[in-house]
Amino acid sequence: MTINVLFLLIITSIMEIDRLIKAHLVNDLKNQRKVVLLYGPRQAGKTTLSKQVIQELGFKTLMVNADQSKYIEVLSSRDFNRLRSLVAGYDLLFIDEGQRIPEIGINLKILHDELPELKILVTGSSSFLLSGRVSESLAGRKKVYTLLPVSMQELAVTYNLFELKDQLEERIIFGSYPEVINTVGSAAKEEYLNDISSSFIFKDILELEMIKYPLKIRDLLRLLAYQIGSQVSIHELGTKLGLNRDTVERYLFLLEQSFVIFKLPAFSHNPRKEISKSQKYYFYDTGIRNILIDNMKTLSDRNDTGALWENFIIAERRKYLLYNKHNVNCYFWRTYSGTEIDYVEERMTEYFAYEIKSGKSKTRIPISWSEKYGTNFQIISMENYLDFIL
Repeated sequence: MTINVLFLLIITSIMEIDRLIKAHLVNDLKNQRKVVLLYGPRQAGKTTLSKQVIQELGFKTLMVNADQSKYIEVLSSRDFNRLRSLVAGYDLLFIDEGQRIPEIGINLKILHDELPELKILVTGSSSFLLSGRVSESLAGRKKVYTLLPVSMQELAVTYNLFELKDQLEERIIFGSYPEVINTVGSAAKEEYLNDISSSFIFKDILELEMIKYPLKIRDLLRLLAYQIGSQVSIHELGTKLGLNRDTVERYLFLLEQSFVIFKLPAFSHNPRKEISKSQKYYFYDTGIRNILIDNMKTLSDRNDTGALWENFIIAERRKYLLYNKHNVNCYFWRTYSGTEIDYVEERMTEYFAYEIKSGKSKTRIPISWSEKYGTNFQIISMENYLDFIL
């Protein structure tokens, strides 16, 4: 290995990724009098981002590790005198993984109301969000941000368009968790993905609820991984898993709230001709999807490249809409006769239709769509995808 190649590998492995919401976090903590909450899947970089924000602000900061009992006891006490003694002399209170602290919501409310000059930043996983410990207590007092695996738009801060396209296959196969991006070598990336897919992504669910069949959740994810880009039947999933419909729907809800998967519902203004009560599921991170089915092959060696490309593009578009604060309703569209559009966005009173193709295609807009919903139509391919997600 040459010195230049070795140097490149070292630089890649320690790259600090600029997250798009960083400036918003800094601004809110500096200028707003609200508790700032940062949600997202485990391993998405919440702690790293928070420390970058703290460094940029320069405030005297108390950094609380929510695993330590001395902090848990005080921050769940509802005792203002104890809370005040904990934060005395500090400008900013940072609590990492706040979901581990009982009664955290009401105690944050006390701090916010009684110490208006104190800045508060809290990270939390989805169990923090789902448990209801925060939402009710901090109504009108909080600003909420979500951090997902790294987006291509965030990588575009560091890499030019040529470099982004050069990395495309790696992002599709291995995904975009920060640790994956900063890990050198396919074997090491696979080892990391195996680790988080077998532990971290289930912790939120298992911490939040007593799950009767925890292994069924992994089986459910595997079934969904094989069905990306296809309509999902809840009844069929239940039959294959040996679970009733209510249990399957509950598990799907928990997986969505844990930022593992997201749902794309069917679009219809004509239920006689168009499917209206169906959904597709996609993974926020294609690396997690691929490791679940033990398929880390290159795109040229796969038989699911089209579906995988569709998942990648829709997930990246979802990140783009979230981080740029675009209020858009997203769907797929299909008629009972089989005519289909992969992805539809409803923006105000206009509809925009997209076909997502991994290869070259001359697909035309379906007449049954254009006559009713308009002619805004585009094919998203490996040639033009960056315009769609950047």
